[in-house]
Amino acid sequence: MHVRELFDLSGRTALVTGGGRGIGRYIALGLAEAGAHVLIASRKLAKCEEVVSEIRERGGSAAAKEADLAGEDDIVALADWACAERGRLHVLVNNAAAIWGAPTLEFPVDAWDKVFNVNVRGLWLLTQRVARHMKAEGGGSIVNITSISAFRGASEQEEPDIAYSPSKAAVTALTRELAVKLAPYGIRVNSLAPGPFYSDMMNHVRHDAAKLERFERQIPMRRSGEEDDVKGAAVFLASDASRFVTGTTLVVDGGTLCHSASVF
Repeated sequence: MHVRELFDLSGRTALVTGGGRGIGRYIALGLAEAGAHVLIASRKLAKCEEVVSEIRERGGSAAAKEADLAGEDDIVALADWACAERGRLHVLVNNAAAIWGAPTLEFPVDAWDKVFNVNVRGLWLLTQRVARHMKAEGGGSIVNITSISAFRGASEQEEPDIAYSPSKAAVTALTRELAVKLAPYGIRVNSLAPGPFYSDMMNHVRHDAAKLERFERQIPMRRSGEEDDVKGAAVFLASDASRFVTGTTLVVDGGTLCHSASVF
């Protein structure tokens, strides 16, 4: 197979949760550019529809659905819709996530539960239902979006959410477990761990020039991630280009994780 064919997603359908903004939006655009019919879901349907319009304006194909991964009924409805949309779902990108900013020693228990309910439980339930469909259809690719936060501690200023990093670490472990258990069915499961990217979660840094300069000075590549930096990584994991890759985490962070200095 020619290398260009390995990255080609023409004729395939992909579901991206949390695809209405930030990294989810970047990934949805990238998969569409590679030829996939992209399904975009999040709690905010209007944001998803904006990305659908953007994809169509670029000549791609997409559809949107409102879904809250904190609710089991929504998860079931989303999975069934995605698998029926074109008769088969080839790619699932689990990107939707919750975050709750609060000081560690005052962090509410219900906030902890909310973060884990969406980031781990919701991801697992959606993956389980989609994987049943993929098994029946002969395989597929599942990409879990984690974070470099899963591999390092962070100060209150850098990461004001004590639950977020542990939830992403759980997803990283779940990725490896699923990779082994689903491999016999032709289903690959990998994770993509972004570092500092220009997104809504970076607003506390990006709108403060002094803080942003200090932040990016500690990134070996001296800048934050942009749209093109994550699109290629996502297409690689979703496509046949990674057909012998499963259970791994692809870190896309400009070298941040291998640089031990604090970014603040």
